[in-house]
Amino acid sequence: MPLKTVLIIDDDHALLKTLRRIFAACQTCRVETADNGYAGIERFDAGSIDLVITDIRMPGIDGSYVARHVRLAGKGRVPVIGMSGTPELMDRRLFDAVLHKPFDTGDLRMLLSDFGIFL
Repeated sequence: MPLKTVLIIDDDHALLKTLRRIFAACQTCRVETADNGYAGIERFDAGSIDLVITDIRMPGIDGSYVARHVRLAGKGRVPVIGMSGTPELMDRRLFDAVLHKPFDTGDLRMLLSDFGIFL
């Protein structure tokens, strides 16, 4: 089975570092990261991404904009998971799932398994 590529976008460098460490054990996926929405869109456009996990509230290009870009990119159906400490403020129609911040590894594992990624 080919590895799935997961793109994680968040402006919180400590969270990105933690998520990279969590995903390091994943044998069914590889991870790319971006520390802002603009860089995330560039990585998405340049590669073959199978799943996007994006923070919602970021300066500049936010996660909702990222999700709209993914939907309109013409790369087929790529699932997008939104991460937010204030999920009640997000337009859930843009996302396939929502990960409430703060979350623990168990929540992340359970959600990713729905997309065929096992940590």
